Amino acid sequence: MLYKLHEQNRSLFAPFVEWAHAWAKLLVDPVSPTARFPFARHIAAGYELMYRLSKEYEKPQFGIRTTLVGGKTVAVSEEVTLNKAFCTLLHFRKNLGDEELAALKHPKVLLVAPLSGHHSTLLRDTVHGLLPNHDVYITDWTDARLVPLSEGAFHLHDYVYYVQDFIRLLGPELHVISVCQPTVPVLAAIALMASAGDTQLPKTMTMMGGPIDPRRSPTQVNALATEKTYSWFENSVIYRVPPSHPGSGRKVYPGFLQHAGFVAMNPERHAQSHREFHEHLIRGEDELAEEHRKFYNEYNAVLDMPAEYYLETIRTVFQEFSLPRGTWQVGGKPVRPQDIEGVALFTIEGEHDDISGSGQTHAAHDLCTAIPDAKRQQFTAPQCGHFGIFSGRRWREMVCPRIGEFIRMHS
Repeated sequence: MLYKLHEQNRSLFAPFVEWAHAWAKLLVDPVSPTARFPFARHIAAGYELMYRLSKEYEKPQFGIRTTLVGGKTVAVSEEVTLNKAFCTLLHFRKNLGDEELAALKHPKVLLVAPLSGHHSTLLRDTVHGLLPNHDVYITDWTDARLVPLSEGAFHLHDYVYYVQDFIRLLGPELHVISVCQPTVPVLAAIALMASAGDTQLPKTMTMMGGPIDPRRSPTQVNALATEKTYSWFENSVIYRVPPSHPGSGRKVYPGFLQHAGFVAMNPERHAQSHREFHEHLIRGEDELAEEHRKFYNEYNAVLDMPAEYYLETIRTVFQEFSLPRGTWQVGGKPVRPQDIEGVALFTIEGEHDDISGSGQTHAAHDLCTAIPDAKRQQFTAPQCGHFGIFSGRRWREMVCPRIGEFIRMHS
């Protein structure tokens, strides 16, 4: 019922939202007589703020058209490597001839994006940083409300199987990077492959800001998962997709609820950001205002998660701690990170990460006991929050170069 009410409210306020958008543009258009009204810029700023707080945000595009290779600009195109019901494997192909690409000897990288509310485009800066020296693929997860019921359910173990499919497809000379939530299913996928004696194991696995062991330095996110019972999540945040979408009838954790949770974690910070945006508009500080727009265009664009996947993640990862306790089974087979021997491991954390606490990702080293010391590395990025380890200046200047060096070392 809540999902349906949310949709009805969106439809009801849609004309007002567009009206506010139109006036926000009209009042600052230099050719419009309304731009000469007293306090026109102040009024326009208020209208744009209302518009941005009320509008529905669509999935953004990656929009990566070029990259630098050896100091030269090279065109980049997105290609679909594999289409699955709940995920598309995208390849950012450099538009060079086969011989030129082979001569670059760029390591092949599978970037596993989170399925935790935001779209995979949240890792745009991650892709952009890796592209000059790597051949980059990314998991582009599908909004569950767009997946028809006929495609069946999507469980946590399906995420593990998807990752295994992608690893096998891309071959043994692969390097896997997982950001945040997927560190857990990625470690499970590789561990199960190692236990089975699979010959398609990747060369390296880099794990960034993920809840390998959420018992360490628990954050507000961890506290919510442990304070509430499994049945509370099942009964309080799961709804069926309304008939207006292709996934009508599918049980999901709606994106708009997830977004409300994101904002509720730091309400003062978001309120301050919007106040500053309003001031930038009034003062005509266009570059600063555009930075705000770009960030919130991404941050406010959310997707629905399959209910079974979301609930199993809550129980398996955050309530039962099945991975660090050694009790997790996928398809009846135990997940044994201690069976991984030849895959190099690099863990990365942010010093000020308020989503995955200190030590949660580095815990992978305690589980992967068979990996030799020469194939291990860990790094805590100073003065870096959760998003800073994969996006922004600190990602570009501190984290990305270290990942590149680690991959080259073990290629």
